[in-house]
Amino acid sequence: MRSVSRHLLAAAAPFVAAFVIAWALSGPGAMGQIIDSPDAPPVSTAPPTPATANEKPVTTLKVNVDLVNFYFTARGKHGQLIDDLTREDCSLYENKQPQKIKSWTANANQPLTLGILLDTSGSQQDVLPLEKQSASKFLRDVLRPKDQAFVLTFDVDVNLAQDFTNDIPLLDHALQQAQINTAGGGGSGGIPGLGQGPVPTVGDPKGTVLYDAVAQAANDKLREQTGRKALILLTDGEDLGSATKPLQAIADAQKANTIVYVILIADRGFYGGYTFGYTGDAQMRRLAEATGGRMINVGNNGAKLTAAFKEIARELRTQYAVSYTPANRTMDGKFRKVEIACRLLGVKIDARQGYYALPTMGN
Repeated sequence: MRSVSRHLLAAAAPFVAAFVIAWALSGPGAMGQIIDSPDAPPVSTAPPTPATANEKPVTTLKVNVDLVNFYFTARGKHGQLIDDLTREDCSLYENKQPQKIKSWTANANQPLTLGILLDTSGSQQDVLPLEKQSASKFLRDVLRPKDQAFVLTFDVDVNLAQDFTNDIPLLDHALQQAQINTAGGGGSGGIPGLGQGPVPTVGDPKGTVLYDAVAQAANDKLREQTGRKALILLTDGEDLGSATKPLQAIADAQKANTIVYVILIADRGFYGGYTFGYTGDAQMRRLAEATGGRMINVGNNGAKLTAAFKEIARELRTQYAVSYTPANRTMDGKFRKVEIACRLLGVKIDARQGYYALPTMGN
């Protein structure tokens, strides 16, 4: 047995020696390839993935594709709405330079975002019930499933009565809850201007912060919204105490790409025989026309108020939508004047006067 063992050991010796030599030569470095170092990245044993399989480049080319979106209405020589214009009927200019229209849609039916801005200052005491009723019916008639609206009231302060919703009962509730609010208390009596109305209040420089309301609605509610946007402003047009100036309110509405319709409504008896009367008509017309809307003066007539809302509803549903990529692609924040001209005789275009070249101008 000892002889056999010696023969076996002798035979195995070369293999054992070879293994020992190989282990000795490999040393610590070879072991490091097998045992992970705490600082080493994990080693995958999966087969390598072909370089072309579902691979996306780390850096991609980004092209500025900002579009300017414009909504406008067209009227004939007798004031009737025109809804059958074609792209070939109109030309578009930016700063007097012709632009190529990229898309054209007649009777634009994109979702609509509306804001109802209700003047609740003392001068609206007798007409506020008419405003509530007509505004509620307007929302019922004009809002569709994908549309949304909000209600904001303004007097000595600006208040959000109802945030964005498509729920008509909620919007109606907000309208019906609106109350006259003056610096001297809701609906307080007395001489116009002494604690109420759009004229100076005793001990308080605020009266009706109309332009603040427009600015807040544009900046806080509509600036980030896309698609068709409009504000319906029910007021006598007088402002007292706003931090926002008229031109700034116009700029804010333009930057939000928002059309402003002004329904000029007032209780003329509120002013009695006082000489300070009305001075807001021109500013309200300027605000409306600069943003592509219109001012409609209804006095304190309920029938005219209802007709005004119907007219606005028709216009909102008879809009054209056009878009173009401006030849000047620099987003420098400057105002650019836009003109839409129709070749057909007697056609009048109602559109905003231009836009600010901001990165979000396509809203």
